[in-house]
Amino acid sequence: MNKKTIIIDGSKGEGGGQILRTALSLSMLLNQPIEIQNIRAGRKKPGLMRQHLTCVLAAQQICDAIVEGAELGSQHIKFTPATTKPGEYEFKIGTAGSTVLVCQTVLLPLALAGKASTVILHGGTHNGMSPSLTFFEQSFLPALKSMGLDCKINTHKLGFFPAGGGSWQIDITPIEGLSACMFEKPGAELEQQQSHCGALSIVAGVKHSVAKREIEEAKQLLGWHAPKTEVLEAKAYGQGNSFHLSVGNKKQIAMFEQMGELGLRAEQVARRTVKSLKHYLKSGAAVEEHLADQLLLPMALAGRGSFTTNELSSHTATNIDVIEQLSGVCIKTQQLSDTLWKVYLD
Repeated sequence: MNKKTIIIDGSKGEGGGQILRTALSLSMLLNQPIEIQNIRAGRKKPGLMRQHLTCVLAAQQICDAIVEGAELGSQHIKFTPATTKPGEYEFKIGTAGSTVLVCQTVLLPLALAGKASTVILHGGTHNGMSPSLTFFEQSFLPALKSMGLDCKINTHKLGFFPAGGGSWQIDITPIEGLSACMFEKPGAELEQQQSHCGALSIVAGVKHSVAKREIEEAKQLLGWHAPKTEVLEAKAYGQGNSFHLSVGNKKQIAMFEQMGELGLRAEQVARRTVKSLKHYLKSGAAVEEHLADQLLLPMALAGRGSFTTNELSSHTATNIDVIEQLSGVCIKTQQLSDTLWKVYLD
């Protein structure tokens, strides 16, 4: 018996691309036909941009979906999935748009498809407007590993905004299901051990001294005496700088990042990153707001989980709405203080 198509309003909440990506992932996972209207209605340029179109086409390719409206600028698509096929895939955005967000659209459907898959992606890896490949590899994937999903990344070349041109590969080990998502140890407790603290500066076509200044400024502002530090002089198409601070263990890593910009001193880059980290540490949360948003779908698939976060953004609230509409689960939120929320599913 054919399932009835579920209609999703792409203008709800913050009206961004996350509605599209979450809906596509769940459509494939549940074999549920969907129709998305008013896509990215909350943005200056509504409709599908290159990155979003690549998400739709990637999803279509891995499950032989029947799709209507898959074109640049489209604000309305229909997506009817068939069975997701594990295998080897390659997706090209053609701009500096986020390859990470394309990967996240197909990652869980492929992981639960019964056999191993390999995906090669070309486009942006660090653009300052979405989680970077570094964040994906060092924060999101360790969280998934604690839930039973193991993936390996092989980076060929980074792609900074606006040039793009990045290239990387992810190898996905198949799983039968995800275990509960449980992250409640405050980051402030983890920070007490310097071995749990890290500062990474990535440069491409930028002086090594810029990276060193970012790291030294952050160490001084945070009072870190012996954190793990690294300057990575990366292969990239075009110039770029990305600064990262992290606190965590193998299971739970909070990462904060800031792109270097023309006219922005290295010390300013470090200060902005430190400010975000300090806000998180002061809150007593286990998970920072960006990872919190990305953990919602895995938690829904696991059927159980709990974590605390320092901010419940409109982006996160919208993501919860879409997940609940398509999956039928009920993700609960509880405000514990002005800067601390609990998100759980039981």
